[in-house]
Amino acid sequence: MSNSANTQKKNSFLAGTANYVDERLGVAGVLKEFGRKIFPDHWSFMLGEVALYSFLVLLLSGTFLTFFFQPSMTEVVYDGVYAPLKGAHMSIAYASSLDITFEVRGGLLMRQVHHWSALLFVAAAGLHMLRVFFTGAFRKPREMNWVVGFVLFILGMGAGFTGYSLPDDLLSGNGLRIIDGMIKGIPFIGIWISSFLFGGEFPGTEIVARLYSLHIMLIPALILVFLAIHLVMLVVHKHTHYSGAGKKDTNVVGYPLMPVYVAKAGGFFFIVFGVIMLISTFFTINPIWNYGGYDPSPVSAGTQPDWYIGWLDGALRLAPTGMEFMIGGYTVSMNILLPLAVSLIFLALVAIYPFIENWITGDKREHHVLDRPRNAPVRTAIGAAGVMFYAILWAGASTDLIATQFKMSLNQVLTAMQISLIVLPIVSFIVTKRICLSLQRKDREIAIHGRETGRIVRLPHGEYIEVHEPLNDYELYKLVDYKDYQPTLARPNAKGKITVGARIRASLSKFYFKDRVSPASQSEIEAARHHAEEIEHEVQKAIEAAK
Repeated sequence: MSNSANTQKKNSFLAGTANYVDERLGVAGVLKEFGRKIFPDHWSFMLGEVALYSFLVLLLSGTFLTFFFQPSMTEVVYDGVYAPLKGAHMSIAYASSLDITFEVRGGLLMRQVHHWSALLFVAAAGLHMLRVFFTGAFRKPREMNWVVGFVLFILGMGAGFTGYSLPDDLLSGNGLRIIDGMIKGIPFIGIWISSFLFGGEFPGTEIVARLYSLHIMLIPALILVFLAIHLVMLVVHKHTHYSGAGKKDTNVVGYPLMPVYVAKAGGFFFIVFGVIMLISTFFTINPIWNYGGYDPSPVSAGTQPDWYIGWLDGALRLAPTGMEFMIGGYTVSMNILLPLAVSLIFLALVAIYPFIENWITGDKREHHVLDRPRNAPVRTAIGAAGVMFYAILWAGASTDLIATQFKMSLNQVLTAMQISLIVLPIVSFIVTKRICLSLQRKDREIAIHGRETGRIVRLPHGEYIEVHEPLNDYELYKLVDYKDYQPTLARPNAKGKITVGARIRASLSKFYFKDRVSPASQSEIEAARHHAEEIEHEVQKAIEAAK
């Protein structure tokens, strides 16, 4: 049979299979419509893809590791190939982790791939949320998708912490000891929760098995569910895009899913996978063989969790001391409860921020065009202050390392961090807002007068001026395409009374928009262009007269 006949037979079989599936499931129309969805072609949208592909790598590497890891805290004597620990007493969990590292072919590589992809997943998800926040992509109708993304970020941190704690080495054991102390700091019920979670007094006998169940079943299942919800909502609401008609001199804002975007996404997945494999090959992370099995007695400086949990550890370290008191025979440790409360409030504010901004602005429109961060100065300043707050808490988890490495007093480092935690977010807010307002004023001037050319000419009456070049429509649209929000006034309700909520909303609205810079109007731009044309005409006359 010829090659053309084979090809024709193969195509006929594929077409028949496709018709068979479509007649029973009706998927052709759905796939056709889905394949037409436009996805923006901007680098910042790749952050979400990096998070998604990192999670896929996590699933692949985690599946490999589950075949060899044994989540038991039963004590054994190590008799493996790693000579420095031979004969040492340790848990089965730690012994199996050593076996994966040194005796399973490719085990160390898979452990490192799993750990590096976990770090990349949380980092990419966090950066993706920052991109969404600073560009206002969370606005109607995408408020709930922001909440879904926030839940995914929290689940990612939970998955990272539960996996980080499984080897039962000295480092992870110290991290669990911190969690145990925090739980026991909760008045009245903390001791019972700790006993239930750990299977008795710390370190207990059940904690690794319970964390293992969470790590390989419950949390990944929830992540998959919320990822599906997130992607479905993304398709339903369509992608946001940046201001302007699209790329310069075109009407293109992106490419359809089929076939362009699928091909690009597939290639990008292998790039992400390859980079993770490359990093995992050349850079060691979490060398558990150096720490030994967990023993409650030795605790060394430099014990920090992975970076995405570090801010919670920093909150504990920076909490003021001497805040304990007794209630009914129970010790209430505010130096534990206060950082817990602050952390939960911070996370809650992040989760509900879209609804707060929507209430303040009273904006009921749908938004599919992204803001430039400078055009929302208060929002951008709030984001900068939040990032600074997070960064100082994160740095606070390394107070012992800062003190030992720079030979400084630990108390002085703690005091400096505590002051910075209050002062620097405020400074960040003020500085960021002023920068945004300055950039807005600069954009307004450029929109009205055009771009500076550096060309200086002398008019017939002796005046020296710089000739400005007018912007094209694409560049101009980017500078003027934002809404000039007005502060909301406190208006009486149907009963003629101004409620407390209305006053609060008016105060917050004034706080948001009192320093706003209005975009250049069409009349201002046309007047400036007319003036520029007159000057250009005078310049041409002067040139002709000089000839």
